[in-house]
Amino acid sequence: MCLQQFRAGALQAALNKQYGTLDDFIKNFNGQAAAVQGSGWGWLVYNKNTKSLEIATTSNQDPILGHRVPLLGIDVWEHAYYLQYRNVCPDYLKAVWNVVNWKDVSERYLAASQ
Repeated sequence: MCLQQFRAGALQAALNKQYGTLDDFIKNFNGQAAAVQGSGWGWLVYNKNTKSLEIATTSNQDPILGHRVPLLGIDVWEHAYYLQYRNVCPDYLKAVWNVVNWKDVSERYLAASQ
């Protein structure tokens, strides 16, 4: 499923509430993920305490723990994009949204927010 197939629903409503639009969310996510130095991950998480979505980053292979439930993880280690994008992580982050399975992310959101 790709970005063009993102469907309206509970996840879209939550993203719009938190970030304004899907495009605003992606811009915010990409900025935070591109700022990870060295190896790490960018995450869309559901915070069970605040009942809201958050963008998080982790270094190396550190997991998301505690009251935050991972909905989507984007690998920003250089090995994830070097062959196609060399050292241009922002280009990789721009393209990766075309392969996100939004149906799975939406299902994870619904399960986490129950």
